[in-house]
Amino acid sequence: MHEEIAGWELSRRDGEEHFRKRLANGVTVHATWDGTGTVEAYVEPAGIGRAIARGRDEFRGREAFFTAARLVVDVAANLPSFRMGAQTHADHVLTGEVAGSVDAMPGSGAVPEAELRFTLTDGRSVTLILTEDQSHDLTSSIYSLSKHVWSEQHEQQREAVPERAAEVPDVSEVEAGPDTGHELMLVLEQRFGVTQDFLLAHVDWSAVVVVGEPAVSTLLDRADELTEAIAPRWFPGAVERPGEVWVVLHRAFG
Repeated sequence: MHEEIAGWELSRRDGEEHFRKRLANGVTVHATWDGTGTVEAYVEPAGIGRAIARGRDEFRGREAFFTAARLVVDVAANLPSFRMGAQTHADHVLTGEVAGSVDAMPGSGAVPEAELRFTLTDGRSVTLILTEDQSHDLTSSIYSLSKHVWSEQHEQQREAVPERAAEVPDVSEVEAGPDTGHELMLVLEQRFGVTQDFLLAHVDWSAVVVVGEPAVSTLLDRADELTEAIAPRWFPGAVERPGEVWVVLHRAFG
């Protein structure tokens, strides 16, 4: 029965666990555990391929066994490629832009590990398994990039953008609406020709009522202009009375 654990192919037979990891440069790392552990790296095909490295001693602790296996993988992965006689470093198997965030999870191995999981923009899901030391190295490298490279790039971008003086809006032609009742009456007379003869005011000046023609019709026909002219302290409304309509200008409180 074959399964996969932390990036290793695992098969069990006769009480032994056989772990195998094939690398892109043609090297295979094989580790066997039966109560003690052995680790070796060789060039395919197994049995007749060339051995690259082999542990001199058997590992009696499972943690030491897995640590040794990971160390052999680290060394073997940086060897030149043994495929088709090419003497180049291992090919980049996967290249792409990450979509969204990168999740960091505890590893599933018997030693401290980190699993970085993310999805590329082409839809492929990727899991990277890092040892504790590799995780520390990655964190340190990214911090160094942020401090020495990205911060300088941000500074250059800020310097490239010219500073502009804050624009002050021109309010010279902006007219403030009337505040008091007397100011409202002046606006009605000067802009709409509605004199005091057509006005009734509440005692507390909470409202001013326009009655009679042609004052009412004038204000109704120019309702939008009236609303703008008396804002924000006042706002208009219409009230139907028996046989006539009144325009009521209410004072806004608050």
